[in-house]
Amino acid sequence: MSSTATANRRFAGRPGSGALLDAAVAVATFAGSLALLRHGGIDPFRPGSGQLDLVGVVLVACSTVPLVVWRRSAIGVFAVTAAANVLLAGLAYRIDLLLGPTAALYLLAASRERQTPWTRRTTVTVVGLLLAYLGAAAVAQGTVPASELLHTGLAWAVAWFAGERTRLRREQIAELSQRALRAEREAERERLLAAAEERARIARDLHDSAGHTISVIAVRAGAARMRHRQDPDRSLAALEAIEQLARQTVAEIDQLVGALRDNGSPSGVIEASLGLASLDTLIAHHAAAGLAVTVDASGAPRTLARATDQAAYRILQEALTNAARHGAGGARIELAFGDGAVELTVTNPVLADGTSRSGGGHGLIGMRERATLLGGSLDTERANGAFRVRARIPYGRPHR
Repeated sequence: MSSTATANRRFAGRPGSGALLDAAVAVATFAGSLALLRHGGIDPFRPGSGQLDLVGVVLVACSTVPLVVWRRSAIGVFAVTAAANVLLAGLAYRIDLLLGPTAALYLLAASRERQTPWTRRTTVTVVGLLLAYLGAAAVAQGTVPASELLHTGLAWAVAWFAGERTRLRREQIAELSQRALRAEREAERERLLAAAEERARIARDLHDSAGHTISVIAVRAGAARMRHRQDPDRSLAALEAIEQLARQTVAEIDQLVGALRDNGSPSGVIEASLGLASLDTLIAHHAAAGLAVTVDASGAPRTLARATDQAAYRILQEALTNAARHGAGGARIELAFGDGAVELTVTNPVLADGTSRSGGGHGLIGMRERATLLGGSLDTERANGAFRVRARIPYGRPHR
């Protein structure tokens, strides 16, 4: 009965509320059965029988009160409640509609799990008790129990059908919940994969930056060594420049490399490092593809750290790609050089019935990853028929 117990726990919800519900069902069926017994059945034209004696009350209690513990054994409770009604019918008590067994049959059908099928034994139990009840009523009345057959037979059929529908509905809801959970996990896995891919791309850019810087350091260190005896002052200046360049490179590496892993380029070729100096080329490329791009720059342009310069370019590149794929017209770039950060805004019109991309998409995840790794931020907004990407990236120390 372990599977039945599991089904009962799922069907119950919270234990406290389930026990109260069971007690309420038992009380309601007990009161209804007493009323039917007092009236002599469900027939409205049948006069009251007056057989509400101690034996009848005890049997009615036996046919309804066990519903309180149906969660322990639904089939057992059904058998006990139905057997009590067989005794009632055999002792010539007219009740016609068996409320207790009807409720027990519904609960039996509704609480079972998929791996606990409706067996032949269960069918034999239900049909056998129904026939025993009808047979006892026929013997006690000396005639065919038409009212008992109609009302109880119909009630049991409806109870079984309703219980099966309830069970199927519960299983459907559980399956939908599992699907939603799997979809959420898949979305999270996709998001993590997109972030990892973007971090690998950033790592390749940093590889270029670090390799270039080390080459410069090597050249300047060699020149300083060769000129040290002839011109110590120039040698000292070269060493100071080397120190500044090395400190800047270490700062960039400390900021990025700890969170990145270099997966390498699939083709084995490292892409050229790009920055805002290549923005005109990027705009010309999109213009040739049919996307009209306008640029509005404000503030005094300044030399950016290599990581900042590359991140700004990549964010603009991805934003323009999104505008070309999903937009409904041109795109506008606002480039603002503030006191402590460069601010980028890309706005493009979208279709009125288009779906918002502000909540997801690998490109948006990658742009946000680049900005946050440098201590900045990136936000997206869809309003008034336009999609807007805003990014803020701190300057960092300029690269020399």
